[in-house]
Amino acid sequence: QVQLVESGGGLVQAGGSLRLSCSASGSIYSIHDMGWYRQAPGKQRELVAGITSGGSTNYADSVKDRFTISRDNAKKTVYLQMNSLKPEDTAVYYCNARLSTYYRPGSHDYWGQGTQVAVSS
Repeated sequence: QVQLVESGGGLVQAGGSLRLSCSASGSIYSIHDMGWYRQAPGKQRELVAGITSGGSTNYADSVKDRFTISRDNAKKTVYLQMNSLKPEDTAVYYCNARLSTYYRPGSHDYWGQGTQVAVSS
């Protein structure tokens, strides 16, 4: 089986920084795209940032120039560095990975359990 385990969430004041990490483990053959999503209360889950296996990145307009996504393929880990945090960044942040396993044909999306980020004004 595959597990995505996130860490790094918490409570921070506006203008502060947090770094989220997400490590994949299990019977993984190959990890393709990875990304971070977030869901605020009463809102739909939205893409925050994504990164391909080759390192190409994309960001939601609301986080450009403040957040940076990166990955360490050897560690099967994706990071999200969040700077200049705003109260509107408050949400549960979810890690996503599209990957191939040894026990299931094709590639499929897997999700972490989510980590809470709260930004106070």
